[in-house]
Amino acid sequence: MPAADRSPGGPPRPAPRRGAPGGPRRRTVTVGLLAAVVALAAALVKGAIGFGFPTLATPLLTLFLDVKTAVAVLILPNMVMDALQLARRGDVGPTARRFASLLASGAVGTVIGTRLLVTLPSALVTLVLGGFLLLFVLLGVARVAPRVRPGWEWWLSPIVGLIAGAVGGITNVPGTPLAIYFYALGLTKHQFVGAVAFSFLVYKAAQLGATAWYGLLTWPLLGASLALTVAALGGFRVGLRLQDRLEPEAFNRAVLAFLAALGAWLVIRGLGS
Repeated sequence: MPAADRSPGGPPRPAPRRGAPGGPRRRTVTVGLLAAVVALAAALVKGAIGFGFPTLATPLLTLFLDVKTAVAVLILPNMVMDALQLARRGDVGPTARRFASLLASGAVGTVIGTRLLVTLPSALVTLVLGGFLLLFVLLGVARVAPRVRPGWEWWLSPIVGLIAGAVGGITNVPGTPLAIYFYALGLTKHQFVGAVAFSFLVYKAAQLGATAWYGLLTWPLLGASLALTVAALGGFRVGLRLQDRLEPEAFNRAVLAFLAALGAWLVIRGLGS
């Protein structure tokens, strides 16, 4: 108990009252629980439709976390789920050989994008994330389905990889350029899921090293990321069980509507900061 101050020649004065105990701790617990719910829900979506974890989780976490913190804590759970997806798909050798240049350039782009994430103001990053979500929604609604001409893949893959990596490094959402490109190549569902998961795993490994190097991923945040990984795995397993029971079209429309609202809100937030 703190001692009371005694003024010369007068009665003792009571020690100043401290703030209410547990305030900051209570907020930390609340934020942690909210982040776990976000990770679980976004992982459920990823398990059900094969992608979408960073696309959903990153903007949701920015509702109560700084965007740079949100990007950092989601890297590890994303990597673990992508590794599990690859394990379910079996041999990844053909994917690694076919898209070697895309994977290598994507890793370089991820490091460049992460550097931009560190140096750019948070408001600008929030604005970019919101704009990218709206672009993702527009492409989904328009059902963009380009086709890559035979003979173009060898030079187009490293360009797409660099762009996707840079976008992912800044916004944590590299999936849109990759999804459009893989669709344009006419990959089967099996090939598509494997290519996306392998690309994400390589890009996220590069992002993990880059965020640690630039000081975004600290030891406390790594601990938080491990906790979110546990929550995400729970949602991921449920999503895998739901995969064959959902109406894909209706579910995708609901997700796109949600992302449109969230993207618009992030753009407004970024412009108002």
